[in-house]
Amino acid sequence: MMNNRAAELGMKDTHFVNCCGLDVDGHVTTAYDIALMSRELITKYPQIHNYSTIWMENITHTTKRGTEEFGLTNTNKLIRQYPYATGLKTGSTSLAKYCVSATAEKDGIEMIAVIMAAPDPTGRFADATALLNYGYAKCSLYQDLQEQPEVIIPVRFGVQDEVQGKYDGTFSYLSTTGEDLTNIEKKWLCVEELTAPVEEGQEIGKLTYMLGDKELGSISILASEAVEKAGYSEYLLKAFDFMLL
Repeated sequence: MMNNRAAELGMKDTHFVNCCGLDVDGHVTTAYDIALMSRELITKYPQIHNYSTIWMENITHTTKRGTEEFGLTNTNKLIRQYPYATGLKTGSTSLAKYCVSATAEKDGIEMIAVIMAAPDPTGRFADATALLNYGYAKCSLYQDLQEQPEVIIPVRFGVQDEVQGKYDGTFSYLSTTGEDLTNIEKKWLCVEELTAPVEEGQEIGKLTYMLGDKELGSISILASEAVEKAGYSEYLLKAFDFMLL
């Protein structure tokens, strides 16, 4: 079951022989595959960070000999050493050496750094820190959270003369090249006129984001409601209203 799930996640270089992670022939993985597994965990179950960021905790252990309390300390030292750390998991065996899948969040950007086969515990955290710092130095996030201007499109031959547009979500863009995102420009492209019938959710335009000559992406502008085609009675009513003006 674990191997089937790994294949579904695209972990092409992973093969599980046991479920405990202890050394055995044929039990292999890669740093990239561990990153894929980690990404699946933190995106589907973000509450894991509530546990992986605990530094110390007292545990009550009950056995046949009785009950005793003892303290546990997080083996992921980045929780105390790296200000943006959010987890995630350490591990070590005699063959795998010292490993860590380190997650962090800064300025809305979540990152994963995986270190495997470090010769000592200190080395894995130093290398993970270096990778995370490199990532945050190269990456920047643009999020358009501003309220967008109203879009109203005229409708011909409809029971209504116009329809209002709604934006299909918000736009964000992650740069991994260190480019300056302060010069992003927004361009609205909408149809000049619609002909009834108009369906609710019908695309009537786009809001496009440009950085120089490069298009970063866009969000659709959709009709917020349906507009039916006008019949004889609607035209008669419009004519009557016109005569009253």
